Amino acid sequence: MYCILDIETTGGQFNEEGITEIAIYKFDGHEVVDQFISLVNPEKPIQPFVVKLTGINNAMLRSAPKFYEVAKRIIEITEGCVIVAHNASFDYRILKTEFRRLGYDFKKQTLCTVELAKKLIPEQESYSLGKLVRALGIPMADRHRASGDAMATVKLFKMLMVKDVEKEIVKSFIKTEIKSGISPKLLDIVENLPSKTGIYYIHNEKGDLIYIGKSKNIKKRVNQHFTGTSSKSKKIQRDVFAVTVEETGSELIALLKESEEIKINKPIYNRAQRKSIFQYALYMHKNEAGYLALSVEKADGRKKEITSFTTLQEGRNALFKITEKHNLCQKINGLYITKNDCFQHKIKECNGACIGEETPESYNERVTEFIEENAFENNNMIIIDRGRTFDERSAVLIENGVYKGYCFYELNYQITNIDILKNIIIPMQHNRDIKTIIQSYLRKNKVYKVIKF
Repeated sequence: MYCILDIETTGGQFNEEGITEIAIYKFDGHEVVDQFISLVNPEKPIQPFVVKLTGINNAMLRSAPKFYEVAKRIIEITEGCVIVAHNASFDYRILKTEFRRLGYDFKKQTLCTVELAKKLIPEQESYSLGKLVRALGIPMADRHRASGDAMATVKLFKMLMVKDVEKEIVKSFIKTEIKSGISPKLLDIVENLPSKTGIYYIHNEKGDLIYIGKSKNIKKRVNQHFTGTSSKSKKIQRDVFAVTVEETGSELIALLKESEEIKINKPIYNRAQRKSIFQYALYMHKNEAGYLALSVEKADGRKKEITSFTTLQEGRNALFKITEKHNLCQKINGLYITKNDCFQHKIKECNGACIGEETPESYNERVTEFIEENAFENNNMIIIDRGRTFDERSAVLIENGVYKGYCFYELNYQITNIDILKNIIIPMQHNRDIKTIIQSYLRKNKVYKVIKF
């Protein structure tokens, strides 16, 4: 758990400031599960420049609770949590100072969204909260009030967690749990998982990632690991300490993230997926009669492939569908071995290229049409699909045939501005696997829409 907070103060000399307002949002990595927002009577006057900045004046605070009256609630809501704030050293120092005045030693681990943003979103013009969230297209209300700033920090932190492909944030959280001596059983772990689409990360006692997977139902899939009898399942059951998840809503993004993060983190029980899982590819060549033939073969990096497949059978099944959809010839594509005409010609579904009744020029037009439809090169498009919540969408950006990354955006907000979209994109590596995942997903599934630009 994380407690994302913001504090407004009276201003004044170092360590003599008083709290005027505090907002705390308890965040489980996916959504806010508890909150505490209150004005606080600092028992000292507010500096005039602070009144102008926040709009909070002395009269507003006369009937507000004093810090000792809200201290218990702050301890309760932050119990077992990492403190997250924008410029965390300031907010944490103010809280520690107030608790010290009451004779209580307030100690927590902290994460600073300024430092995280500098690492995960480099080259921003400014890392002040207002300018940063505006540049990233994050909506913000009540600037310089604790609740508005804290909620903007929640949204920023959520984005930073997604951009953290090496999972430093969740690894540090797992290590915090270990220090506090929690050792959940497998049943408890499964019970706390969502039945939603996304990525799951299995950690050992050191906090290290030992397995990364994706599923349309995370709870069900992890339960299969924990009840499985295979060698890998038994090793996972033996070594697991915690499971963290990242909901994606979109299965396409789950597939893309799984592929990328396995290659980056190299978990010990993902050995097979560290290399390319697409061992077969679809190629085109011109046969002796001048017809463009499609064939599924063992992948060869020296040849230009159209798309690729995990198994030979998957490739042949896809080629049967392509041949049927584009009215091509099974014999030319190596799917029907015969010295005469193909079976499709017998039932009037082939125009007779197999026996020379259709000219190569006419036949090749349809093959070229198929290749252009599936070509990735020079393609500029945004694939819009479901998001993590009903009022959110996901976007996958392909520019000049290169996969740039993905993002989530609120409905009717960010997608209208392509520059903001590019700014909030989580950059990802383009490689052969990624290209195939996107091609395969678009071939087999419906998405909300594809925007060409």
